[in-house]
Amino acid sequence: MTKAIDLTEGSITRTMLAFAVPMIIGNLLQQLYNVADTLIVGQFLGANALAAVGSAYTLMIFLTSVLLGLCMGSGAVFSHRYGAKQTEVLKKSVYVSFVWISVTTLLLNVAVFVFIHPIISILQVPAELYSLMYDYLRVIFWGIGFTFLYNFYASLLRAIGNSMVPLWFLAVAVLLNIILDFLFILFFNWGVEGAGWATVISQAVSAIGLCFYTFLKFPELRIGRKDMRMEWKTVREIASYSALTCAQQSVMNFGILMVQGLINSFGTTVMAAFAAAVKIDSFAYMPVQDFGNAFSTFIAQNFGARKSDRIRKGIRSAITITIVFCIVISTGVILFARPLMLLFVQPHESGIISIGVQYLHIEGTFYFGIGCLFLLYGFYRAVRKPGMSVILTFISLGTRVLLAYALAAIPSIGVTGVWWAIPTGWILADLTGLLYYRKTRHAYHLSGE
Repeated sequence: MTKAIDLTEGSITRTMLAFAVPMIIGNLLQQLYNVADTLIVGQFLGANALAAVGSAYTLMIFLTSVLLGLCMGSGAVFSHRYGAKQTEVLKKSVYVSFVWISVTTLLLNVAVFVFIHPIISILQVPAELYSLMYDYLRVIFWGIGFTFLYNFYASLLRAIGNSMVPLWFLAVAVLLNIILDFLFILFFNWGVEGAGWATVISQAVSAIGLCFYTFLKFPELRIGRKDMRMEWKTVREIASYSALTCAQQSVMNFGILMVQGLINSFGTTVMAAFAAAVKIDSFAYMPVQDFGNAFSTFIAQNFGARKSDRIRKGIRSAITITIVFCIVISTGVILFARPLMLLFVQPHESGIISIGVQYLHIEGTFYFGIGCLFLLYGFYRAVRKPGMSVILTFISLGTRVLLAYALAAIPSIGVTGVWWAIPTGWILADLTGLLYYRKTRHAYHLSGE
């Protein structure tokens, strides 16, 4: 369980999958935090509570994406150091990163509590849902610090090739979350606040547990007094990587948040449909997102070790795996869209189900687009070009937001235009990223010549 995988050696496909599968399972489990809330809230508290929690989920994804981006950016630096066998430099980078992201987390947490009412207003939440969303958010915000702690240590362990330990702690936390959801909502009658507390407590268990486990079982990562120095070179590298990756993650989710505001303007039925469908959507393509992150660590370690031929072969293997998976998952989502919606919504809510099915049919057809985009994000982050990931995100999300608002304003198209805007953004970003790769691959010695 404490064993790390050296991604610079061994069979490329087998090694990549051995590292990626625990990450995929782990993040699918992490999605269960919010899916459990949504399913139980939708079935036992009704459509209004489902809409409120679903809208809050989109906001929380945006907020946690800031911290996730910072951790992922730092993780790329950790992978470079580990691949180059620079253990002492790695520990200094870990210290600088921890201080930097801790301060950011504290400021973010204070800001969301201070501005909670303006945030809800910006999201155009209908009056009948305002108090429900406020009650849920004022609880769920207490989990932001635990989100940082878990993702920081998960990124650190994954950077050295260990993706199993974060998985085990998430598994325990998800089980606890589901148990507490039933306890707080069904037995204590705490409503949406109960769903919030179940998630926060579960996050705390996984975060604190992972922190202590890493300290006890990975002595090579323990920070000593000599490592606690804010050297300018290290600070600049960590800040540059983490800030750009944070920008990429937060821009991506800010665009989603803007779309959520547009969705909210269509009323409770569309909000509830989107809340349920987006959970299914996220669950469906989450594996390729996690595989993209695993691919990024593979590329980063081999980039640090200067193994260009292994990187070229890894790219071909990753593309094949991603396309095959997307074909399978697209087929499943399209065929089973209605049964999947019924997991979250009562059968008599025909309007909600119909809108959700339409969303899933459109998005599900184009999962190959988001799968390729995650590979591009991971690649550019790994080869010290995180700024390119930001550019691709701006193209994807800019297209999504502008086209969504433009098409939704046309009466004959309405909310369907929002659904079509999303895959359009994916494909335009893919084309840009691939063209840039063809022009610059010589710089990474990846031309095969």
